Amino acid sequence: MDQPQQPERHINIHFSPELMAGHYSNFANVSHSDYEFTVTFARIDHEVEDDEVPGVVVARVNLSPKFMRELIDAMQDNYAKWMTRESIKSLPEFGGNRPLGDERPEGQ
Repeated sequence: MDQPQQPERHINIHFSPELMAGHYSNFANVSHSDYEFTVTFARIDHEVEDDEVPGVVVARVNLSPKFMRELIDAMQDNYAKWMTRESIKSLPEFGGNRPLGDERPEGQ
């Protein structure tokens, strides 16, 4: 017999204004234990010429292995969509062979 269909569920997430702004990160470190993955996001200063590069952790997230797999899949899917969009922008018929900001028709 067919199982009755479950009603579709929607996730309704609320952000405080402080969290809505997000955090900038230009570095991430991933580590794991037998039970979880940890992703540490940091902002580092690449312009420093010293042997030691200064940085500050802006967020640290612990994930279950199952959620880590789901996150990797979602990131790969979104990155593929972004790459497709960026590739289309660079096609000649979309003005991809002109310098950025040059709105003149070709040949002028």
